[in-house]
Amino acid sequence: MKIVLFTILLLVSSSSFASCVILLHGLARSPDSMNKLDESLSQTGFTVVNQGYPSRDFPIELLAEKAITPALAQCPKDAKVSFVTHSLGGILVRQYLSTTDIEQLHRVVMLGPPNKGSEVVDKLAKVPGFEFINGQAGLQLGTGELSVPNQLGNADFDLGIIAGTRSINLILSQLIPGTDDGKVSIESTKLEGMNAHLVMPVTHPFMMKNKQVIKQVIHYLQHGSFITAEGQKQD
Repeated sequence: MKIVLFTILLLVSSSSFASCVILLHGLARSPDSMNKLDESLSQTGFTVVNQGYPSRDFPIELLAEKAITPALAQCPKDAKVSFVTHSLGGILVRQYLSTTDIEQLHRVVMLGPPNKGSEVVDKLAKVPGFEFINGQAGLQLGTGELSVPNQLGNADFDLGIIAGTRSINLILSQLIPGTDDGKVSIESTKLEGMNAHLVMPVTHPFMMKNKQVIKQVIHYLQHGSFITAEGQKQD
């Protein structure tokens, strides 16, 4: 009986154990901000790499290499590789994939990514102290044609995106057209070629800690789709 139960559990969780999930935090954050996701994914059976990187010290082009190359080296050989990113982390994945193929790439889930840039950067980039707080990468996240996110092209990988609708920074929200999460508008999170887009009542700084967001992330990694429910909208 014990052997049968063990076999069933092994079959059910084999896809998780064969997958390595790389977590990439947002601008001016640290791997600690992704700890709750790390714990939940690990408990589900994924191999997790919670990768830190000096987000304020280098431009996006260098940050992508500094974050993703060492993270990939920590994944088990031949494992499927997925990414779960917050904010700037999603742009790093797009930057990396624009120049480098990941043979075992499986799925990507982005939380609050500024895929079309953020009007906050447009309005505040020249304010004294902005670059000191947000670094070179922060200056590259505007909405203009020359911003890095707007030069990286469409998604040609399996991508699910979660956008938030609540803000704890009403001042910044005044700078952003449409519904936003305090840093990025819903519209800006979208990317041509994405597989799924889900809108949830969460804020930009804390969405990666939200239990329902984490549940959606795990479901997407396992099935390639989000769970829709009341109060949520999937495009």
